[in-house]
Amino acid sequence: MGSVLLKNAVITNRGKTFRGYIGVRGAFIAEVSEGEPSPDTEAGYDEVRDLDGARVIPGVIDDQVHFRDPGLTHKGDIKSESRAALAGGVTSFMDMPNTNPQTVTLEALADKHATAEKDSAVNWSFFLGATNDNLDVLRSAPYFMIPGIKVFLGSSTGNMLVNDDKQLDAIFSLGRIVAVHSEDEAIIARNTAIAREKYGDDVPVAEHPNIRSREACVVSTRRAIERARRLDTRLHLLHLSTADETAMLSDIPLEEKKITAEVCAHHLWFCDEDYARLGAKIKCNPAVKTRADRDALRAAVNDGCIDIVATDHAPHLPEEKQGGALKAASGLPLVQFSLPMMLEMAKEGIFTVEKVVNMMCHRPATLYGIDRRGFLDSGCYADITIVRETPFEVTPEIIQSKCKWSPLEGHRFPVTVEEVLINGATAWRAGEYCEHLSMPLRYK
Repeated sequence: MGSVLLKNAVITNRGKTFRGYIGVRGAFIAEVSEGEPSPDTEAGYDEVRDLDGARVIPGVIDDQVHFRDPGLTHKGDIKSESRAALAGGVTSFMDMPNTNPQTVTLEALADKHATAEKDSAVNWSFFLGATNDNLDVLRSAPYFMIPGIKVFLGSSTGNMLVNDDKQLDAIFSLGRIVAVHSEDEAIIARNTAIAREKYGDDVPVAEHPNIRSREACVVSTRRAIERARRLDTRLHLLHLSTADETAMLSDIPLEEKKITAEVCAHHLWFCDEDYARLGAKIKCNPAVKTRADRDALRAAVNDGCIDIVATDHAPHLPEEKQGGALKAASGLPLVQFSLPMMLEMAKEGIFTVEKVVNMMCHRPATLYGIDRRGFLDSGCYADITIVRETPFEVTPEIIQSKCKWSPLEGHRFPVTVEEVLINGATAWRAGEYCEHLSMPLRYK
């Protein structure tokens, strides 16, 4: 593997934006500096490329995706969905365990790694799922290659609900990151019965946030936080969706937190007013809620109470998204467009670009302790995303996910992911995939 110097770039890293250059040697960043490189510096590289003012950021790290592999590969698979990630500037992912078979054994984990080694276009890792009876597996797992333990406190795809209090206490006491899907199952069941009584089996999709309600989220999240505080757990709350949950969080520095939280791009972008236009295309668990909730989530990103932004990327075929609140599948395929979404919100003044980079690149790496990724620093792996202020429209033709649809179809974004380097090699350029080496993530 050779060397390349990327000059005349607008670099955003560690809260600062400056014009400068980045040198890459092999799989690693060799130097990052402001200004113009000297002739001697340029002479030390095999290739020198003038980026003409394109923005350069670290590769995005998405801590929550459902790539559907194995067992649900009619919806998506590691090959197709990792290419969607790559096209969106995402260079590393953490995949969830509710596949078929579920990733709740070390054998299932090894099988996923073997598939990723063969098929993944970006760097990978896989959560190990908790059940009511796999505590011995969780105790013996190789956590240098696992981001954490995924616990479903509310049911979702794969029926992995953990509802045994003794088992939950044991899981929360393992000394590992416990990442939770937090919705209260009893409240959801009660709300479902109420909706069926009112509408029969054809419940309108706009009722989805009333079924998987604010109360279901708040009660479950409060209970999870109380358990974590009692047992001194390193708790990570996935895909928060309500203002009430943000009020439970702290804005202390990330390195001091025992309880952290994620928000997904769609909860920052959509609100319940969009059900009339998009219907089941934005049906997800937890549900998209009110404009006030969306605004509170945006504020919590800005004030540091929420720690990272991810996608919960969850493809379904178009026919699986038909029907109302009880019939249409829950989940959105957004990994290709999360960075353009966040950068558009930055152009609108909702966030700064520095905040976007912090939430999508730096903080996921820090929160999980990922080895040498998430920053444009000398010695880090050269996972680099290059974006340019060139508008593009979301059309089925550009969608890389196997499902070939998006709730964003027809939207015109003001910025384009122009090129992505993974481990020092160009993996995506001008809408074309390039052969390269991806690697498993390693955790400190």
